[in-house]
Amino acid sequence: MNEDPLYYPAYLHLDELLGAQGLESAKRGAPVHDEMLFIIVHQAYELWFKQIIWEIDSIIELFSQERVPEQDMGTAVARLRRINEIQDLLIAQVGVLETMTPLDFLDFRDYLFPASGFQSAQFRLVENKLGLRERDRLKLAGADYTARFDTEDREAVLESSSQPSLFGLLERWLERTPFLDQGGFDFWEAYQKAVHTRIQDDRNVVEQNPNLTDDEKESQLKDFQLVLKQYEAIFDPDKYVLEQSAGRLRLSHRAFQAALFITLYRDQPALQEPFRLLELLMDIDESFTAWRYRHAQMALRMIGRRIGTGGSAGAKYLEKSAERSRVFSDLFSLSTFLVPRADRPELPPEIVESMRFRYEG
Repeated sequence: MNEDPLYYPAYLHLDELLGAQGLESAKRGAPVHDEMLFIIVHQAYELWFKQIIWEIDSIIELFSQERVPEQDMGTAVARLRRINEIQDLLIAQVGVLETMTPLDFLDFRDYLFPASGFQSAQFRLVENKLGLRERDRLKLAGADYTARFDTEDREAVLESSSQPSLFGLLERWLERTPFLDQGGFDFWEAYQKAVHTRIQDDRNVVEQNPNLTDDEKESQLKDFQLVLKQYEAIFDPDKYVLEQSAGRLRLSHRAFQAALFITLYRDQPALQEPFRLLELLMDIDESFTAWRYRHAQMALRMIGRRIGTGGSAGAKYLEKSAERSRVFSDLFSLSTFLVPRADRPELPPEIVESMRFRYEG
């Protein structure tokens, strides 16, 4: 026990925290009631961003190891789930902010120029630590995304962009996935046969369907050819490179194959936790996209098509940013390449045995 008892308000620094709401409207002699709500909601965002960064940094540390111990996988999954729960709060806070009407906002909006949410260095740190690329960012009024930061924040954000990201570490981890080619079993040869069998069966159904006209059959058969070309990319490294060059895929060929294998055989004990990890990364990506869209709709509701306080195109900019800011889009693409469980290649007994839990009580 401490010699001096710890006091709750002192531990949480409540004097500083609760005294940090300085209304710009009050400085001008006429406090606007809803500016307090505006400040508190955005301060809460920054506190949650700090917690998200804290969690991401810990996961990056775990995945920076040469080999990620099995016991660390559970820790990483738990912390990703925590991030996703926090995201639900971020989205819910938009609803709280929308209890302020556009007219209420206009009463103090002019006092905010040129400050803007675009100057949230913490959120840019979140994006960079997850792995958002510079090429996927929109220009802000023709300028780089760091242009509106002060020197200290700009340096911190730029430094984070050169550090290992969760995406890059995930890619490296996936590339080390065992089981893909073990002993005399070539999974990808077997899977390619399963894919071609499934596509041929579907082609036969179309060709023999008496309810389709010749034109309808021809159209659907052309669609099968397009699907087949997509599948070929996961079997042919050269074709995969073309998909990467076109911006449709980002992960390395080996990493994408590993993610697909984990997804196909996620019921195997050794793959259950890796699959949860991939699912949570998609949840986090989807939740940030949902939050960006929700933010864009709120901006449209509050300011219409006016420019933002930071000089952006306002709601229009936010909508475009939401579309381009996914980090783990490759994981969403995996469903394109799945086949039904019944068509999966049967794994050899020695591989199934190697993926079992060691203890079965």
